[in-house]
Formats: sequence, C-alpha cells, structure tokens
Amino acid sequence: MKELLKDVMEFLKSKGASYADARFEEHQEEKIEVESTKLKKYSYDSNRGVGIRVLKGSGWGFAATDVLTKDGVFKAAELALKIAEESAKRAEKLELAEEPAHVDKFESPVQKDPFEISKAEKIELLREATAKMLKVEGIKRARAVMDFRKIRKVFVSTDGSDIEQLITISGAGIEAFAVSESDFQRRSYPSSFGGDYATRGWEFVQEMNLVGNAEKVAKEAADLLKAPEIEPGSYDIIIDGQQMALQVHESCGHPTELDRVFGSEISYAGGSFLQPEKLNKLKYGSDIVNITADATIPGGLGSFGYDDEGVKAQKSYLVKEGLFVGYLMDRQTAARLGLRSNGAARAQSWRHIPIIRMTNINLLPGNKTLDELISEIDYGFLLATNKSWSIDDMRVNFQFATEIAYEIKAGKLTGRIFKNPVYYGRTTEFWNSCDGIANEDHWHVWGVPNCGKGQPGQIMYVGHGTSPARFRNVKVGVAK
Repeated sequence: MKELLKDVMEFLKSKGASYADARFEEHQEEKIEVESTKLKKYSYDSNRGVGIRVLKGSGWGFAATDVLTKDGVFKAAELALKIAEESAKRAEKLELAEEPAHVDKFESPVQKDPFEISKAEKIELLREATAKMLKVEGIKRARAVMDFRKIRKVFVSTDGSDIEQLITISGAGIEAFAVSESDFQRRSYPSSFGGDYATRGWEFVQEMNLVGNAEKVAKEAADLLKAPEIEPGSYDIIIDGQQMALQVHESCGHPTELDRVFGSEISYAGGSFLQPEKLNKLKYGSDIVNITADATIPGGLGSFGYDDEGVKAQKSYLVKEGLFVGYLMDRQTAARLGLRSNGAARAQSWRHIPIIRMTNINLLPGNKTLDELISEIDYGFLLATNKSWSIDDMRVNFQFATEIAYEIKAGKLTGRIFKNPVYYGRTTEFWNSCDGIANEDHWHVWGVPNCGKGQPGQIMYVGHGTSPARFRNVKVGVAK
C-alpha cells in the first residue's frame, strides 16, 4: 500500500499539485455494555481505506475510498485533484507553514493488547461490577462499559514524509443509578459519560479496579437521594480533576482552536473570544494557571507520533503564567499568523479531512496537596464528576453541573454531601479567581473519547491532564 500511495504522490505532482498527502488507515473497534449484570450490547467493527488531500493553486480537494486497488486509489486521487482545481476558482490565496519531511514509526505504549483478551473475560468483569452495585439498597440500575480501538496509519506526502503509526485505545467505566419515589441520582467511576480512556492496553482497565470501586460508587448514589441541595450563593470551591478536565476542554481547548477563531466553525459550533489581537496580551487566568497542548504524554488519549498532516507531536503553551500565548493550529492557519503548526490537525478516520482538534490540553499541576487546598477554605464545597454543561458560542459564559458536592467547613471535609450542584461563571473571570492547584501527585490525564466538531461532523479522542483546583467566590446554585 505504501508504494502505491507514493506513486499517487508522484502522479499528483506531475499534474501541478503544490502539495498532496495520503493516509491509509485500518480501524478495529470493540464495544461492550452490561446493564444490571446482563449483556446489553456487544459490537465489533473494522474498516480500512485511503483519504487523499490535494492543494493546487489556492484550492483544496479531498477524496476517500475503500476500494484499495490501484485503479480505486488513483480514481480517488483524480477526484481530489478535480475538486482542488474547482475550489481554486473561488478560493483566496493560501499558504502552508513549513514542515520538514519525517520518516518515522510510532506505537502507543501497550503492555497487554486488549484485542487478545477474551470477550468472556471482559463481559464477566463488567457483570461482576454491576452485580456489586446492585447489592446496595436504593440502586435500581447499574451500567458498565468497555471500548477498545486499534488504528493503523500510513502517511505519505509530496514533501517526502513517510510515517507509520499504531495507536491503541482502551476505556471503561461504571455507573450506579439510585431511584426513590421523588428523586433520581447517579454516580460514575472513574469518570462520567463512559468512564476514562487512554492510548494504552488492557492494563489500563485493570488499574481502574472497577469491581473494587463499585460499592463506594453505588453507596454515594443512594446517599444522594437523601442529601440536601446547596443554598444558592457565592462560595469558595474546589473542582476535582475529572470535572476540571471538562472545564479545560470547554473554556480553553475549544476557544484556542485557530479555525474557530477565524470563523470556520461559526455556523455550527461557534467561534471564540480569543481573537488574534489578544495573543500575548490577555490575562486569561491568575499567575499560577499554565495550560499546554501536549501530544507527547505517554498514554494520553490525545497522544500520537504525528498529526494527520505529518507534523511531529509536540508540547506548546496556550496559557503561560496566566497570559494567553498560543493556539491550536494546522499548517494553513499557522501560516496566516506567520507561525509553525503545533501538530493539531486530526481526522476521525480515512473518510474525513483533517481539521484542528485538541490533543492533550492540560492544566499543569501546582504545588499544594488536596488537603492544603481544603484547609484554606472557611466554608465551601468540593465539586466532583460532571453531570451536564452549557457554554455560549464564543466560549465566555458557562454553567457546569456535577454529580455531587462535598461540604468544606473550617478547612475540613465535614462528611456531608449535597445533590444537584451547579456552578456558573465567565471564562477569564473564573480562571483569574484560581488561587490553588493540586500538585502532580493528584495529576491525571483524563480521556475524552467523544469530542464533536466539523461539518460533516467528526468525533475525536482528546485528553486533559488536570488535578483538583481551587477557585474563590464562584456562583453556585442548584441544577433542575
């Protein structure tokens, strides 16, 4: 296949393409869902194909095919070329940021291939976890899921790049649902909306200890049925690492996507308040807030060797000591600012054209323990595990609901819990109120496997390294 793709690159150059690339990808995916000890869903899917991009003049063309014969691949190349030629008649002049040719291979750090673990073993683990949750009084439903993916990629370009990658993804999680005559509550582990994910193997699922945590998760769900709601007001709060992952995702990751800044997403997913005139000038957060885009973290769900334009994975700052200093970029948008791409062009599959996506967008750890963060609050709450969220099209005004709030009084957790908490804010005001971040002992890279963007829509796998963080005088209320 690689030699065929190289032949296609030579053909496209001979037809006047100023740039072209081709991605062969082979995908495998296994999904399992168990509900209340019964297998609810099992699926296995595989597909493979080639996506070809062509730049001729100022026009892009893209075509994809799963007909992997020489004739099929060349037909896709010819179609991409034709689209580029037609696009050039209406397109404004564009340039691509420089990128050297790379000849390399990359593999995710996997100890145990999840596709070599039997279906029966996986299902039994999920059944055992749900059975344990159902033993807790008040739990009416228990759910457990697993998801495994393996992606093989071959990338070649007219620049001379020749890159092979093997990326393995593993994820799992559990949920307990408590029901009374007048209420319904849920607790999730290790994260909501399907659990946690990483570019690792079966060992990642084993480390979660789903069965060992099932009873605790279920008891908290049941206890929430009897818990009070927070009296609305302004409080000092600590947000746990899993909820911080979504906070970073929505209020820093998305607004720093440079295509969104330039208006490419405005009709679908919105724009961004982080316009170019604010670069290196806007005080995004307090001095302790440092946020990076880092695709080099071993095992991070947003980690890889090279993006889908052949740009090498790297670490770059988006916010440094509270100052907004960088964007997520592809080669085209980076060139508009006279910069180099930081490797954020990614496609869901061979069927999709690369667009700017998050990698691992991380809030770097601070220098406090969680106990120290708690000890410096007279009265407030520790909010944990996302329940729902909303943020406006420019990524300024937001609200986030969490599954649970733990009361803090006189610098200690009291043991009381509150249900249906929601906190509100404006992005820069919120981040400037951050006065404490837990240290690296509490830091974890959370996987978000379902980030949507683009037209046609694409789902991408991204990561967020976070630890619990403290914010002062935040509006907190009750989610209804």
